[in-house]
Amino acid sequence: MSRTPMSRRFGAWIIGMILCLSPLAFAQAANPYELIQIHASRAVGSLVLYRGEGMQNIHAQRLEEDLGALGAALAAAREPSAELRTALAELVRQVRLGLTFGPTEDDVPWRYPEDLSKSLRDVLFLAYQAAGSSAEDQMPVSIEYLAMQYLYRSYMGSFETARDQPDLYIGQDERQLVPTIDSVLDGMDDSRPGVARLKTRWAYLRSALNDMNSASNALESASGRPFAPLTVARHSRNLTNTWLSLEGS
Repeated sequence: MSRTPMSRRFGAWIIGMILCLSPLAFAQAANPYELIQIHASRAVGSLVLYRGEGMQNIHAQRLEEDLGALGAALAAAREPSAELRTALAELVRQVRLGLTFGPTEDDVPWRYPEDLSKSLRDVLFLAYQAAGSSAEDQMPVSIEYLAMQYLYRSYMGSFETARDQPDLYIGQDERQLVPTIDSVLDGMDDSRPGVARLKTRWAYLRSALNDMNSASNALESASGRPFAPLTVARHSRNLTNTWLSLEGS
């Protein structure tokens, strides 16, 4: 019988502990309504990755972690409205429904992408209204929303933003959000601990997000290079986690 090396078991234990602690740490560092928006976008992104990358267990596990963090953020929120609770329940239902379809595009009901995107937009709008975030605190939310759009476009097609809300982040794509994030970061003091690291990580991520080519109906990047959804998913989470830790410092 094969045995798992002790170092690997210990590494897995450490990772598990980090995953268990991270929602609590973030809940202490950020407005719970901001976290609801972040984890809602992450959950949809993880579903898209799960389907697009061949339904691998690693992405299914990440999805469950995102849904768990979403539930923790709701539990930490003070007096969430009935409308938000209902919208969150519908989003979770839509996400879990997406796990039940077969692996091909033909296995997905034609209305499902529309229903999934609407359920996410409903949650984001209600949580945004309740959050009352500053421009700086809103940036991790916007980055995760933009990263989710990138993943969606990589695997499923263009994500339908809230066209009736063009002045809010939920109605915007990289053409509006990237310059907004640039402006907020440019206004942050480099001598503040962690800010230089934020700017370095954003400089790496923005080139991919800015290449998304949302203005085109053709599902290809503006540069013609292949999409890099796994890289964007990883770096967007690293960046927003760093930003959230900065809020709590």
